[in-house]
Amino acid sequence: MVPSSRAQPSSRTSSVSRSGHSLEDLRERFLAQEKAMKDARLTVQGFNNMNVNTVNVDDDECVIDGNWDESDYEGLLSDTDDFDSEDEDDERSSSATSLDEYDNGNDNVVGRAYGREWLLNRCLKYLSRGRNSMDIDELTSTLESALLSPSGDIEIQSKLADILGYDDLEFVTELVQNRSKIVESFEQGSDSNVLSQVRVINKSEKKDKHKNLPNANGDSRTYDEVVRSRLLTKEERQKRLDAMMMARKVPPTGPILSGAAENYPHVYRSHDAGNTLSAYGNKYSLPIGTTRVTEDLYEEVSVPYAKLRPLAFGEKLVQIADLDLICRNTFKGYKTLNRVQSLVYPIAYGTNGNMLICAPTGAGKTDVAMLTILHTIAMNCVPSPFEEPDAGAYHVEKSNFKIVYVAPLKALASEVVEKLGKRLAWLGIQVRELTGDMQLSRTEIMKTQIIVTTPEKWDVVTRKSNGDTDLVEKVKLLIIDEVHMLHDDRGAVIESLVARTLRQVESTQSMIRIVGLSATLPNFIDVADFLKVDRVEGLFYFDASFRPVPLEQHFIGVKGKAGGKQANEYLDRVTYRKVVEMLREGHQVMVFVHSRKDTMKTVRTLKDYAMSEGDMDLFDATTHPRYRSASYDISKSRSKEIREIFKDGFGVHHAGMLRSDRNLTERLFTEGIIKVLCCTATLAWGVNLPAAAVIIKGTQVYDAKKGGFTDLGITDVIQIFGRAGRPQFEKYGIAFLCTTLDRLSHYMSAITQQHPIESRFVERMADNLNAEIALGTVTNIDEGVQWLGYTYLYVRMRKNPMVYGIDWKQIEEDNLLGRRRRELIVDAARTLHKLQMIIFDERTGSLTPKHVGRIASEFYLMHTSVDVFNNSLRPTATDADVLALLSMSKEFDALKFREEEANELTKLREQSAPCQISHSIDTTEGKINVLLQAYICNAHIESFSLVSDTAYVAQNAARICRALFLVAMSRHWGHLALVLLSMCKAIDKRLWPFEHELAQFGLPRHAIEKLESKEVSLERLCDMQPGEIGELIHNRGLGNVIATHLRNFPLLHVDYEVSPILRNILRVHLNIIPLFTWNDHLHGSAESFWIWVEDSVDSEILHSAKLILSKKHMSDTHEMDFFIPLKDPMPPQIFVRAVSNTWAGAGTVTTISFQHLIRPELENIQTKLLNLRPLPVTTLNNPVIEAIYQQKFNYFNPMQTMIFHCLYHTNSNVLLGSPTGSGKTVAAELAMWWAFREFEKSKVVYIAPMKALVRERVDDWRSRLSELANKKVVELTGDSSPDARAIRESDIIITTPEKFDGISRNWQTRKYVQQVSLIIMDEIHLLASERGPILEMIVSRMNYIATQTKQPVRLLGMSTAVANAGDMAGWLGVKEGLFNFPQSIRPVPLEMYIDGFQDNTGFCPLMKSMNKPAFMAIKSHSPNKPALIFVASRRQTRLTSSDLINFCGMEDNPKRFLNMTEDALVMVLSKIKDESLKLSLQFGIGQHHAGLVDSDRRIVQELFANNKIQILVATSTLAWGVNLPAHLVIIKGTQFFDGKIEAYKDMDLTDILQMMGRAGRPAFDTSGVAIIFTQESKKQFYKRFLHTGFPVESSLHKVLEDHLGAEIAGGNLKNKQQALDFLTCTYLFRRVHKNPTYYGLEETTPDSINDYLVVLIDKSIAELEKSGCIKTFSDGSIVPTPILNIASYYYISHKTVRNFLEKVKPHAPYELCLQVLAEASEYDLLPVRHNEDLLNIELSKRLRYSGAQLKKVMWDPHVKAFLLIQAHLSRVELPITDYMQDMISVLDQCVRILQAYIDITAELGILSTCLMFIDLLQAIKQAVWFDDNPLTALPGLKPMPMNHSMTVVNLRRLGDMKPSEMNRLAVFLRVPDQSKPEFLKVLSSIPIVDVDLRQTQETMVIRIERKRPPLTPDYKCYSPKFPKPQYEGWFLIMCSKSSDELLLIKRVRPKPGTPWQRPMVVSLNIPPTITGGEVDFICISDMYLFNSVSASIRLTNSSLL
Repeated sequence: MVPSSRAQPSSRTSSVSRSGHSLEDLRERFLAQEKAMKDARLTVQGFNNMNVNTVNVDDDECVIDGNWDESDYEGLLSDTDDFDSEDEDDERSSSATSLDEYDNGNDNVVGRAYGREWLLNRCLKYLSRGRNSMDIDELTSTLESALLSPSGDIEIQSKLADILGYDDLEFVTELVQNRSKIVESFEQGSDSNVLSQVRVINKSEKKDKHKNLPNANGDSRTYDEVVRSRLLTKEERQKRLDAMMMARKVPPTGPILSGAAENYPHVYRSHDAGNTLSAYGNKYSLPIGTTRVTEDLYEEVSVPYAKLRPLAFGEKLVQIADLDLICRNTFKGYKTLNRVQSLVYPIAYGTNGNMLICAPTGAGKTDVAMLTILHTIAMNCVPSPFEEPDAGAYHVEKSNFKIVYVAPLKALASEVVEKLGKRLAWLGIQVRELTGDMQLSRTEIMKTQIIVTTPEKWDVVTRKSNGDTDLVEKVKLLIIDEVHMLHDDRGAVIESLVARTLRQVESTQSMIRIVGLSATLPNFIDVADFLKVDRVEGLFYFDASFRPVPLEQHFIGVKGKAGGKQANEYLDRVTYRKVVEMLREGHQVMVFVHSRKDTMKTVRTLKDYAMSEGDMDLFDATTHPRYRSASYDISKSRSKEIREIFKDGFGVHHAGMLRSDRNLTERLFTEGIIKVLCCTATLAWGVNLPAAAVIIKGTQVYDAKKGGFTDLGITDVIQIFGRAGRPQFEKYGIAFLCTTLDRLSHYMSAITQQHPIESRFVERMADNLNAEIALGTVTNIDEGVQWLGYTYLYVRMRKNPMVYGIDWKQIEEDNLLGRRRRELIVDAARTLHKLQMIIFDERTGSLTPKHVGRIASEFYLMHTSVDVFNNSLRPTATDADVLALLSMSKEFDALKFREEEANELTKLREQSAPCQISHSIDTTEGKINVLLQAYICNAHIESFSLVSDTAYVAQNAARICRALFLVAMSRHWGHLALVLLSMCKAIDKRLWPFEHELAQFGLPRHAIEKLESKEVSLERLCDMQPGEIGELIHNRGLGNVIATHLRNFPLLHVDYEVSPILRNILRVHLNIIPLFTWNDHLHGSAESFWIWVEDSVDSEILHSAKLILSKKHMSDTHEMDFFIPLKDPMPPQIFVRAVSNTWAGAGTVTTISFQHLIRPELENIQTKLLNLRPLPVTTLNNPVIEAIYQQKFNYFNPMQTMIFHCLYHTNSNVLLGSPTGSGKTVAAELAMWWAFREFEKSKVVYIAPMKALVRERVDDWRSRLSELANKKVVELTGDSSPDARAIRESDIIITTPEKFDGISRNWQTRKYVQQVSLIIMDEIHLLASERGPILEMIVSRMNYIATQTKQPVRLLGMSTAVANAGDMAGWLGVKEGLFNFPQSIRPVPLEMYIDGFQDNTGFCPLMKSMNKPAFMAIKSHSPNKPALIFVASRRQTRLTSSDLINFCGMEDNPKRFLNMTEDALVMVLSKIKDESLKLSLQFGIGQHHAGLVDSDRRIVQELFANNKIQILVATSTLAWGVNLPAHLVIIKGTQFFDGKIEAYKDMDLTDILQMMGRAGRPAFDTSGVAIIFTQESKKQFYKRFLHTGFPVESSLHKVLEDHLGAEIAGGNLKNKQQALDFLTCTYLFRRVHKNPTYYGLEETTPDSINDYLVVLIDKSIAELEKSGCIKTFSDGSIVPTPILNIASYYYISHKTVRNFLEKVKPHAPYELCLQVLAEASEYDLLPVRHNEDLLNIELSKRLRYSGAQLKKVMWDPHVKAFLLIQAHLSRVELPITDYMQDMISVLDQCVRILQAYIDITAELGILSTCLMFIDLLQAIKQAVWFDDNPLTALPGLKPMPMNHSMTVVNLRRLGDMKPSEMNRLAVFLRVPDQSKPEFLKVLSSIPIVDVDLRQTQETMVIRIERKRPPLTPDYKCYSPKFPKPQYEGWFLIMCSKSSDELLLIKRVRPKPGTPWQRPMVVSLNIPPTITGGEVDFICISDMYLFNSVSASIRLTNSSLL
C-alpha cells in the first residue's frame, strides 16, 4: 500500500508553483515525495521478506516466494522507480545535486539523461516562475504529445513556443535539440500496453537470478548482491513496519490531497485510480499483487481486491431512528444508512444544490438518489419536515412538483419504478415509466410525481414545444443515473438535455436540482463543472475501497480470432473451467452472455462439459432443504426448457421470458437452489440480484444500430462486475471477463486505468442545434455560442484542447473559446441551412426554423437523412418507392449485409416481400427493404442477427415514416401523404394497406381470409346483419363479434357548406360527425384524424387540420371553418379526406362538386388620396368648434381634407372606409357639426359595436364637446341605463347596436328616437359578425321612421377598407359620399410582418413558442419604444408576461423595459391588487384584461401612456376600448377559444386590423411596426386580406326570426308580403344577388332569388308561430301575441320564450325557475374557456343544485350560467377571476329575463309561478336564497337559513321600531361594531309602505305611502353583491289565491328626486269579467324578500276599501 503522503505530487507541485513559493520549497517537497515512495517500496520489501511460503508453478506461471527481489517487482513499478545500484543516501544526494544544478542554470550536468526525470525537473523549474496555468501533469503530458508527433522540428518548435510562450525560448530550443534522445527514452522507458506492466516470471528467469548480469548502469554485481545491499537490519525493518502500520491508520475516507493543492472535502480516495503519477510522471496502472498466467488456451491477468478500511476517527453512520418521519418511513427496514449514504446525507437531504456522486457499483447510489427525492418531497410538504421534524403526519402538495429520473436502459427504468414506487407508496407518490415501451397520457402525467425515463425519451419530451410544457416546467429534480455515459455514443443526448435544463433554470429563474450518479471516473471534476456542481459542497467521489464487497477481477484472453470457431470453443472451455472452479469453492455463479438464444445454448454447453468431465455433482442442488418446494414451483412453469435445466442446477434469465418465470428464477437463485444462472446483461441493469462470482462469456455483442458485432461497452462490464459479491455472505466478490486475446489489453486498460472521458457532442452538433432552433431556445449565432457553453464539450475543450483540434495558442488568445464555439455553430448552421432545415441569415446571424427542421427535431431524424429525403422524395411515389426511400435513410447506414444472411434474405424476398425491391439484397438498402416488408408480413426469421436487425429497422422506420408524412403534408402533396400515412399504419399494425381492415381486431385468420377471398368491403359489411356476416364466413359465432367490431371501427361522416368569398377564395365549413361507438379498450382516451382538402386534378392539399376526438365529445358535431384558394380554370371538384391517424383503412372521402358554384365578381373600389393642400381648422367658420380642434392641431390631415366638404356641407349619406388611426373620429364629428347646424334641436346617435368603444368615446366627447360646445352626451349601454329624462335632454347618444335596437323598436312612443337626424355607425364592417343583423335592422328601421316622420335621417358608416364597398354604399343610400381608402393612407406609415409558426400544434404550446420571437422582435424593432402585445385570453397575458420576465432575466439589464425610479415603482406597486401584475410591472411589463379591477387597469394604462413601462400585454378588448398606441404591435396568435363550439376559432379580420391600427404614435413616430404571429398555413390568407380588405356578407338570414318578430310587434309588418318587401331593404337582399352561392342558391335568376326569400320568410314565421309569438291566417296576415310584445320589449329571443312556455307550469318549484332562467338563449354566447368543465364540476359540488340537473354537458354555457347564479345566491368564492367577470355578464341579463318571465306568467295567469319568479328576482338582487332570513342580508351579517335559532322580525314591526329598538336588534343579531352604523342606516331605509285602495267605476286607484326615508334621494336600494345599482320598485298584483289565478299586474317605481313623503298614486283598469267578485291584492317589493302587503277585497261598482 502506498502511503497517502505521495499521492498526487504533480497537482501539489503545480499549485505551489502558481502560489508563488520559492524554488527551495519546490525542491524540498520534491525530495519528500521521492523519499516517501522509497520508504513505501522498502516497507513492502520488508513484509515480503517475512513471508515464508513458497509456491512453485510451471514455467509459464508467476513464481511467488517468501523472498521477493527486484525482478519480482519489475513491471509492477515503473521503469524510473527501479532501484539503482547505489545506496539510498547516495541516490537522494544525486537527485538533490541534479535539481540544484538545474536551479542554478548550469546546463552542463555530467551524465545528464534526457528522459522523463529531466523533463519533470525542467517543467518544475518552468512552472515555478508562474508563467502557465497548467499543472505539472498537464504540462508534461502536453510536451510529450508534441515531441512524439510526426511533425518536423520547425513545426514542433512553433508548437512548443505556443505552449511555453516566448519568454522561455531556451527551454524550447533545448527540447527541440534533444528531441530524438527524449523520444528514445520515452520509447525505452514505457509500454503503452497495460499488460506489459504486469511482470510474468518463469522458472528459467528464476534460475538466472544468481548470475552476474549487467544492469542499466553497468553494474555487474550478482542479483543476490544487489538484493542484500538493500536489505535492512531487523531493527530497521521493524521501524519500517511501524511506519507502514501508521500509514494504514491514516483516516482512509479523508481526501488525500494535501499541502497547498485544491482540497475538496468530499473526495475520498487513497490515490487516483489508474492515473496516479509517480514523482517522475509515470502512471501506476495496476495494483501491487497483480499477476499474469499463460495457459495453453488463454492468458489470465488477476487483479487482487482492494481491502476495506475502517471508519475514520469521528465518522459515524447515520441512524435511521434519528431522522424525520419522511425518511424513517421511506427507509423502513434499515437501521442505518451505509457509509457512502451517511457521508452524502447532509448535502443530499439538507440542501438543494446540484450534486455529482461517483461511487463503485453497489455502493448504494440509488438510496442517495432517494435522499434527494425525499428532499424535493419535503420541500412540498405541509408542515415542513425541516421545521417540524417530529410532526406526526405530513401532507404532500403533489401538484407542485415533478421529479425525473433518467436511467440508461429501459430495463433499469423498470427496476427503478418498482423500487421507488414501493418505498414511496405510503406518501401517495405516483411513480411511472416513460420510455419507448411505456407511453403516458396527459392525465397520467398530471397524476404522476416521479417519472422514470431514458435519456433519449426525455430529450424528445423536452425538445418538443407542443405537448408537455406543463410537465417540463414543474420539474424540480433531475436525476441522471450513469452520467459517465457521456463518453458513449449516447453521451451527446445527455449533454443536450443537461444543457437544455441548465438554460431553462437560468431563463426561468426556477430551481431545478440536477443530481448525477456515476461509477468512479478519473475526470470527475470536469463532469461536476458540466453539471454546475459546487465542487466544495456537491461533489462526492468514493474510490473502490467503498465498495460494500471488494472485487477480485480476472481478465482472460483466449487465443483465436474474435468470432471465429476456435475462439468460441476456447471461450466455452474457459467458462466451464471457471464455473467449476467457483462451484468447488462453494460459490454460485452468474454467466453473462449477449443474446437470449445464447443463454440456453451456454447451459447446454456447460452441461455437456460437466457430463464428460464427471462434474455433474457440483451442479446438483437436490440436497438443498427447499429443493422439493422449488421443484413444485418450477413444474408450473410454461417453459419446458426451464423445467428441464432446473433438475441439473441451471437457470436462465432474459427479457424474452415470461415475467412469472423471471421472478421464479430470481427467487430460486437468491435461495441458492439454482447454482449456475446464464443470463443477459439486462439482469445486471434491471434486477438487483448479486452472486458470489460473475463470468462474462465473450465480449462480442451484436449491435443492430451498427449492423454488426461490437465490443461490449465498458459501462456494461462495470455494471455486470457490480453484481459480484453478496454483502454479508462473501468477503469479496469475484468477476471474470472472458474475451479474445487481442481485446484483453483494451478491457484491462479501460477498467483499471479509466482514461478521462471525452465528449462526443461534435458528432451530433448539427442535429442538436436544430433541436434547439426548433424549440426556439436558440434564435441566433450568439445564443448558439452561449448554448454550447453549457455542454460537456465546452468543459473538455478547455481542459484537453488538442483532442478537439485546438492548439494551446488558441486557448491563450481566447480563453473562453468564443471563436471556436462560433465556428462550430456557424458550420452546423450552414449545414442545416443547405438542407432547408433552417433559415440562416449570415448577415444578422439569425436562425429561424423551417418545417423540415421542426419535423426532424420532433422525430429525431439525422440531418444526413434529411439530405437523402430532400433529393429523393417525389409527390407521386408509390408504396414500393416509399419502402425504398425508408431503406435509404442514414439511420440504417451501420446495418451491413453479411454473407451468411444471403440465403435467408433471398428466401424472405421471394416469400414475404409483396412490393418491388429495386436494390440488391447484398446492399444495405436492399437488406433493410426486405426486412421491413418481412416485418409487416409477420414473417418468421431464423437468424438471430436478422431478428435483431428487423426489430431495429421496424422501430426506426415507423418513426421516420411519420416524419416523412408530415413533410409531405407541409409540401401539400396529397397523394404522397396518403401513401405515407398508410405505410405508417402498416408498420404499426403489421398490416398491408391491401389487407382487410378487420384484421386489426385480432380475428381468426380463416375469417379474414374468407372476407378477403370474397372481396367484401367494410361498407357492405356495415349494411349486413350479424347473422348474415356469420353465414358469409361460415361461422355464426363470429358474426356478432364482427358486428361489434364494425361498430367500433372509427369512421367519420362529413357534411359541408361552401361559400365563395371572392372569385378565387372559397370558404369551406365542415360538420364532422363520428359514426362509431366508443370503446375504452380500443380507443383509449382519444382518437386522432387527419382532415385535408385535396385538389382532384393534381392532389394538391389546399388545407389540412388534425381533429382529436375524445369520448366526452363523441355525441357532438365538430365544426371546421377555413378558406381555400381556387384556381383558374376551376377544378370540377375537390375531395375532403378524413383519415384516422392510427387505424388502417379507417378513412372517408367526401366529394365537393363545383358544378353549381357561382363565383362572385368583385369590383374592388378604392379611393385614391388626392394631393390636396391641408385645410386649416378655421375652414369650419365656427369659433367654438375651431377652439376644440386647435387644442390638438391646426390643419386637418389629408384624408379629412378630402372628405371635408361632403361631410360638413352636404346632407349626403357617407360610407367612409379607412385604416385605424387615420382620423375617422374627426370625420364623424364633422358630420355631427353639420347635423347640429342644420337641425339644431335634433339628436345624433353614435353606435359602437363594443361597450369598451362606447366608454372611450363617451370619455373623449364629454371632456371636449360637453364643456366647449355645450353638447350633452349620454351613454346608453347594458352597464349604463339613464332615465328617459336624461335621454330626452341629451344631444349625443352613444350606444351599442343592441341597446339602440331595443329602444328604437318602440319608436312611436319615444320621441327622442324620432328626433334623430344623424346616425354614425362605427365599425360597420361588422355586418358580417353575429351582431351584424342588428345594424341591418337599425338602418332599415331608421329609413322607415324617416318616411313616417318626414324628417330625413343621415347615415354615416365608418369602417376599415372593405372589398365590396359598392354594395355597402348602395344599401346605405350613398351616392357621392363613398370613400374607401387603402391601408397606405395612414398618417403614420405601417410596416407589417407576418410570421408563420408550426401547424398542428396545441394552442398553449403554439402560444409559448411565440414568446421568444416576440421578445426578439421587441429588441429588434422597438428596443426603446413602447410595444403592445395582443393575446387571445386573460390567461395568456399572465403566461406571456411570465416568459418575457424570464427572457429579461438573461439580459445584462433585466429591467431594461422599466423607466421609473425604485421609489416610484414601490409607490405604484402598493396600489396594485393583482399579484401577477405586481411581478410583471417590476420588469416594465404591464398586463391589461377584463379580469383586472378598474384601478389596476387605469394604473397600467397611465404607466404605458407615459412610457413608464415599455411593454403592455393585453387582450383584444384594449384595441377596441382604449386608445393606447405603441410603436410596435405584436399580435401573438390569431385564434381564440370559442366555448360554444368547444374549439379554437380564428379571430375576425376586423379584430386583427383594429389591433394593427394601434401601431404607430402620430405625435412621436415616423412609422409603426405590426407583426402578426399565426400558423404557417394562414400566412397567405392574411397577406392578401390585410392589404385589400375582406368582403362583407350579411348574416341576417341566420337570425331573421327575432328581428322579423320585432317588426311585427312594432306594427311595421302585418302580412307576409310586407315582410318580403321589408327584406328588400336589407343588405342581405343586395348580397344574395351578388354572391348567391354563399347563401345557398344555385341560380341567379329573379325567380330563384324570390323563391329563396319567400322560403326564408315562411321559415321564420313558422318558427315564431311555433314559439307562440304570432298567429297567422290564410290570407297571409300576421297578428302578434302579447307574448311577442313582451319578448320584443325586453329584447329576449323567441327561443327563450319557447323554452319557457314548454317548461313553465303552476306551482313551479324554485329549482325549475332557476333552470329555466339559466336555459335562456341569451346565455348561448357565455364564454366557456378551455378546461372550465373541470372547474364547473368542482363548483357544482359546492352548490345546492347540481349542474348535471340541466342534463347538458358540463362545458355547456347554460350549465355555467346555472352554477354562477347559484354561486351568487350562496355567496360562494369563485375559482378564478375570469368567473367573476362572467358572473357580472350573467347577472346583467338576469333582471331583464326575469322581468320578461314575470310578465309572461302574468299573461298566462299563473299566480304561484309568477310569485316564485319575483322571489327569484329579489334573491338575485340581494344575493341570498329564498329561504334565508331576509335580515341576515343586511350589513355585517351573513345569510342564514330561516330555521336558524335567530328570530325572524316581521317587516311591519320594523316600520314601527324606534332607533333604540334598532340598536337592541343590532346587539341581538351580533352585528360587529364597525358595521353597526351602516346596518342601522340600511335598516332604517328598508321600504315599509302603507297601501290604500279605492275603486272608482272601472278603475282601482292605489295609493302607496312610505313610512321612512329611502337610502338615497334617487331611491337606490342596498344590494352590495349585485354588480349594478338597483332602485326601488313594486309589483301591484290583483289575483285569486284560491284558484292560483293572476288577474292584473303592474310594476311601479318612484321617480328619482321625488320627496319620499309624497305617496305614489297608481290607477288600474278593472276588467269587466272580475267586477263584483272577491279578489286578492298583493303589493310586493322587487328588491327585498318577505317585503309585501296583501289584502282580500270585493270589487263593486263603487266602494271605498
